[in-house]
Amino acid sequence: MKNKQDKKALAGIAFLIPAAVVIAAIGVSAGSVAISPIDTVRVIFASLFGRSLPDGIAEATATIIWNLRLPRVALAFLTGAAMSVGGAVTQSVLHNPLASPYTLGVSSGASVGAAIVTVLGVSLPFAGRWSLAAAGTLFGVLTVIICISLCLRIDKNLSSNTIVLLGMVLSLFLSAVFTFISGLDRDKMTMLIRWQQGSFASKGYEAVEVMLPVTVIGIAAVMVFSRELDILSFGDEQAMSVGVSAAKIKWLLLAFTAVLTGTAVSFAGVIGFIDLIAPHVARRLFSPRHRYLIPISALMGGSFMVIADLAARMLIPSTELPVGAVTAFIGAPFFAAVYFSRRRQSA
Repeated sequence: MKNKQDKKALAGIAFLIPAAVVIAAIGVSAGSVAISPIDTVRVIFASLFGRSLPDGIAEATATIIWNLRLPRVALAFLTGAAMSVGGAVTQSVLHNPLASPYTLGVSSGASVGAAIVTVLGVSLPFAGRWSLAAAGTLFGVLTVIICISLCLRIDKNLSSNTIVLLGMVLSLFLSAVFTFISGLDRDKMTMLIRWQQGSFASKGYEAVEVMLPVTVIGIAAVMVFSRELDILSFGDEQAMSVGVSAAKIKWLLLAFTAVLTGTAVSFAGVIGFIDLIAPHVARRLFSPRHRYLIPISALMGGSFMVIADLAARMLIPSTELPVGAVTAFIGAPFFAAVYFSRRRQSA
């Protein structure tokens, strides 16, 4: 049975990798100026290897592909991958299929960091012009650290219910702090609201250069604990019975998740439901084993985020919708379906 499931998961990965490349090529090609996928690939190869542009391709077309659309699609894919892996880890650690890094207050913490930089004009000396992104990541991680530290004072075993409840309390509190800070400057409030809704517009390669190592290293770190995640998904008692320190592993995994999600939120804004949808679909279609679930969730989440960003650009001509609105339009019914299906199973 395990070998059959492993083969199914490996076949899924083999399918999803080229599918992700095709989706990314479509994402770069489509837009207000339509470019054929073949020309897109030719321009990318010419730019990568320092060759002259192929015949029939204008310089303006190459600029659109290389300088505008490619970094946007790359950032969208990396953001979706990071959020989806964070969702898969959080659901397994907390034994809750409806849990996500946002449950722990990561998005609320990142929003407060962004508000402090934007409204109060605080600049982090080590981050320079990336102060907003650095503050979002830092506050997102600090929120999880505070949540776990408070949990340890209440429950040394880090019970999942305790973590979820404290995370929700912190989220509500930090949302109030964000509202208070953003209300201090009405002009900048509009900027913060737009940031919260999620967007990949006007993001260059500098953002990709930050997200790429964070995503790759974060996913690799999580993969190291794939066996422990498999055990934790059965419950804390099962983990302790086989010698796994549930509290220690939870601390590490949630810290990795906070870095992945906090960095993604700081660049893209609060884009929900990706971290819920991708892990669920990956478990249902392929495998619940985390050695496969993590990379499959990353591929599916990244691809879905590229599609959502493309929809945000293309659904209404001459208008760009918030990416968070597109994902919520799909994710809210999905969330309800998962919740009510579990209630029926329990009944």
